[in-house]
Amino acid sequence: MNPIIILVITQIFFTTSDILARINMPKLGFQLSTFLSVWFLAYFAIRMAAMFGQLYVFTNLELGRTMALFGAVSIILSNVFGLLLLKEVLSPMSYAGVSLAVLAFIILAVKM
Repeated sequence: MNPIIILVITQIFFTTSDILARINMPKLGFQLSTFLSVWFLAYFAIRMAAMFGQLYVFTNLELGRTMALFGAVSIILSNVFGLLLLKEVLSPMSYAGVSLAVLAFIILAVKM
């Protein structure tokens, strides 16, 4: 499978787990019972699957390109999920920055 597709799927897993943490941590707090709950088990399992995908990508792409792609995809997904799931609306200038991340992803993903 194409490492770029694996990279995007991996980052979707990481971002999904981040959303789980964003929703649950403020409610439950930073205490032992929080880390022994079902949501945290799901969070941890998702991040483990994402880590295996990340390792696969690291073995197939150059480190600099890989990290730049992970960064760009992370910015894009975090903003899309934040807007759609958490109803977080950013400033126009922030969305201009996200647009630049999209452009960076396209440039880095295309083999030259």
